[in-house]
Amino acid sequence: MSECGSLALVEQRLLLWRQQVADGLRSAEDSCRLFHGRGHYYPGLEALSIDYFSPALVVTLFAELKPDFETALLDKLEVFFDGAAIYLQRRYLPAPRYECVRGEVLERVFAQRGGLKFELSFAQQNIGFFLDIEPARHWLEQRAAGKSVLNLFAYTCTFSLVASAAGANSVLNMDLSSRSLNQGRYNYRLNELSQESVRFYANDILKSWSRLKRFGPYDVIVCDPPSFQKGSFVATKDYQKLLRRMNTLVADNGELLLCLNSPEYSYSEFRSLCEQHLQGFAFVERLQPSEDFPDVDEQRALKLLVYKRLV
Repeated sequence: MSECGSLALVEQRLLLWRQQVADGLRSAEDSCRLFHGRGHYYPGLEALSIDYFSPALVVTLFAELKPDFETALLDKLEVFFDGAAIYLQRRYLPAPRYECVRGEVLERVFAQRGGLKFELSFAQQNIGFFLDIEPARHWLEQRAAGKSVLNLFAYTCTFSLVASAAGANSVLNMDLSSRSLNQGRYNYRLNELSQESVRFYANDILKSWSRLKRFGPYDVIVCDPPSFQKGSFVATKDYQKLLRRMNTLVADNGELLLCLNSPEYSYSEFRSLCEQHLQGFAFVERLQPSEDFPDVDEQRALKLLVYKRLV
């Protein structure tokens, strides 16, 4: 496809977002993915993603683009968003960093979701908020009221803030990174949410079953591990260890949301793995991906599986 044709595909997505805002179908303040090339839905643009964190844009390149196209793309975004700060990350480099390539560097940037805000950091590869997991956040929001919630691999605790804002009775966060959990604590303060019934533990989840059981059982568990994190969790060999323990943590009639964003496992393979190692659970549904993340192969796309604990 020509550069003009590729740029036209990006512009179509931008215009669609603008029209949805005008029609009241989405808020101009809510964060979203504007363009998702990683799903191979747009030939020639598989290496490009564009995210919107009002008033900033984040452009991620997973392979080098032609210089002329890259410049034209940034020009288009700068005009469309009226001089917005545009941050660029070249993920194909050995140590990718975020660089503000257009507009003025912003002192602070936030992801926004309805009335909630989450501070982002451009000092590390992942900025602290994953847009593709939104269907799971929406699912949790609909059932958290009055429930005890366990957030495994909590990262910056976005699931937990959603649960607390929705009226959860208690929330326990566990993640190996104390820095990420500290960011979660800050986000609670930022949103003026009480931490009175919220716990934060920086532990290796695979070695912390006794602590988790002490505060259980839980009405709702969200398990969203990294697909590959050297030295802590590798989905292809460690996910089954989690599954075997779930029957000791989930309350009768409780719900379990299992997430996996790894093309190494197809949907069919992941569901088979879950049902092989889960004991006393019934499959409920697969949550559908957001329309902002089109993918030509739903087997390889983000997998969000819901199970219910049987009495």
